[in-house]
Amino acid sequence: MSERRPTLRERRRSETRRLVQAQAVRLFTDRGYDAVTVADVAQAAGVSAMTVYRHFPTKEDLVLIDQPARLITERVAASSATQPLVRRVGGALVDAATAMTEPGGDEAAPGKQFLLDCLRLMVSTPALRARHLDSQYALQEAIVDALGDDQTDSEAAFRARAATSACLAAMHTALTRWTEDNGRTPLPDLITRALTAPFGDEAVIDHTADAPGKRS
Repeated sequence: MSERRPTLRERRRSETRRLVQAQAVRLFTDRGYDAVTVADVAQAAGVSAMTVYRHFPTKEDLVLIDQPARLITERVAASSATQPLVRRVGGALVDAATAMTEPGGDEAAPGKQFLLDCLRLMVSTPALRARHLDSQYALQEAIVDALGDDQTDSEAAFRARAATSACLAAMHTALTRWTEDNGRTPLPDLITRALTAPFGDEAVIDHTADAPGKRS
């Protein structure tokens, strides 16, 4: 079955959303987050303030990026349940970072520089740091759901949340270094290093692929 193509209305909605967010991040970067109003963003994007709020219910939402969560959960869901939890989550984080920042990655991704600008704003703005924490919790829950473990098993659910939160903490450390480094070091490499520091290469290498009896 072929994948459904977006309608013209959906494409226009996505284009408007990207335009509004691009103008918002540019203004926040140039003037400072607190100095820019939603009306300023609307004027720069050539739309009404109501249109901005239709796409972004709060000002903080203008700096959040949806694509990483989608990419991560898709890759977690597609991973083999025979792999260790940290491998399933860690591998998805590295793969998503590659798709977001490397040439030939996800076509819908906003691009490396835009991602850097958003991360800098989140790090430097108290209101955005709080909103970022909320989004990280939501991502954690989405990853746990994507793992597909039996949520009625309290011990399995605990292990899934513990592994996921630890991997996300490692990713946060990598993202902070990436912004400080102005993106000079490839983000997938930094996430790999952050994951292997506590977990070893189990977090990023599928050892079962080389196990006896396994065939590629």
